[in-house]
Amino acid sequence: MVKQSDRAPLLDWEEIPPPDPNQAAQQQQQQQQPPPREGVAPKSSQPAGRYAPTGTAAGSGWSTTAATTITRSPTSSGKAAFASGNGSPGRPLTEPFGTDRHIPFPGLSARDQWEEKDQIVAVFVVTFDTRSGNMVEWCLPHDINLDGVEFKSIASGSHRITSDFIYFRKGCYFGLACFANMPVESELERGARMKSVGILSPSYTLLYRYMHFLENQVRHQLKCPGQYSPLEAFYEDKKAVLPPTGNGLVTACPTWSVTTINRCMHPEMKITHPAGCMSQFIQFFGEQIMVLWKFALLRKRILIFSPPPIGVVCYRVYCCCCLANVSLPGIGVSVPELRPFFYINIADITALETELSYVACTTEKIFEEKKELYDVYVDNQNVKTHRSHLQPLLRLNAADKEKYRKLSEQRQMLLYSQEVDGDCTTNEEDLFILFFMELNNRIFQTLSDVAGSTDPTLTAEHVRAMGLDPQGDRSFLVDLLEVYGIDVALVIDSLCCT
Repeated sequence: MVKQSDRAPLLDWEEIPPPDPNQAAQQQQQQQQPPPREGVAPKSSQPAGRYAPTGTAAGSGWSTTAATTITRSPTSSGKAAFASGNGSPGRPLTEPFGTDRHIPFPGLSARDQWEEKDQIVAVFVVTFDTRSGNMVEWCLPHDINLDGVEFKSIASGSHRITSDFIYFRKGCYFGLACFANMPVESELERGARMKSVGILSPSYTLLYRYMHFLENQVRHQLKCPGQYSPLEAFYEDKKAVLPPTGNGLVTACPTWSVTTINRCMHPEMKITHPAGCMSQFIQFFGEQIMVLWKFALLRKRILIFSPPPIGVVCYRVYCCCCLANVSLPGIGVSVPELRPFFYINIADITALETELSYVACTTEKIFEEKKELYDVYVDNQNVKTHRSHLQPLLRLNAADKEKYRKLSEQRQMLLYSQEVDGDCTTNEEDLFILFFMELNNRIFQTLSDVAGSTDPTLTAEHVRAMGLDPQGDRSFLVDLLEVYGIDVALVIDSLCCT
């Protein structure tokens, strides 16, 4: 039996198998059960919050299933509903390709396709040609300007790896591309065929949901070059309807403007990265996170270098931006926004020259010599700066180590409660975001209270109450007051500045 589908113009017909008697009996039994209350997920055989066994993101080694996800039902008028980590109903959030042949776009879970539409403005295939280098092989729409995308989608040095994924910026859009390198017996291709399949969107927060689809499609392009029908169908189904007057502004992370601290504070973030992203970030940098936190809060230009694969480093860019979250109203409105550039190459030099604040990553070592383009350079776990007035911030003080100890302690308590008590009301991502947001809020609330008092003098007691070191964080506080335009006098051990 066949049934017509209205989900994709180029996939008009789907084969519907005859009903399974056993499955029909199960469905009848389920229908007799009372429906779950709105906002409450049905029970799952997978323990809530535990990581379900799934595939891993290419080049990262991290599980791609979130411990707790937030979904939106098409009939719930935008109200969020919680679902356990194994997806709802009964399938992972990011399901491996080929597990459901009734999904029109293999690699996308049914839930992802039924949720609200994304704004996909372009889909493209980039290839490496032995004579011409990187080039855009195919794209939709055909008239879109993709200049430079061919170099953003295949990172410099990618010929040494088999697969990768890359987040990047292209003008007022964000992109995600999946790269793959396949050996071939061809002298013309010099023994290797390299391609990337990617998409562009005004926002990066939901791009990750298409990771598996893009991974599948780049493998398909390597094996069957020139077969674009699945990509054409995907674009027709997901293409954006953008307003006619574009202002050219880049969409920033929507989670930075949150004003409440609860489970629904960053639903988009939960499908922006694989589960464990923040945990890996903490484990990789260790105590150096406190150094990065200060530079992020000061809105410095931070550049992270790493050889390929670069996908995991794109997540570090995102995590670094999350260090500067502040939920107090009115704070930071006059300072440059800390914007994620994700992957950059030498073609982005002109754009970076005018940026006042950003976090980016690159595989090109030449950027280390371009000191006018950045304030902070991160090579592996080595954080350094050539700005003399920022040098004191590189040294960890007692307060920094104490804050990191508290963060580690909270993580261990969370993991223990999840393992022993089965308490999964909070995950590591929530803990990470809330820890630094509350830290930042406490600092700016104290500074605002002092600035509005009859005696706007910041004392050593105030500094300690903010969780900072009166002596070791003096230069950090001086810069913070200047960047955010807070008018208080800093008096510590008879030293004064405003």
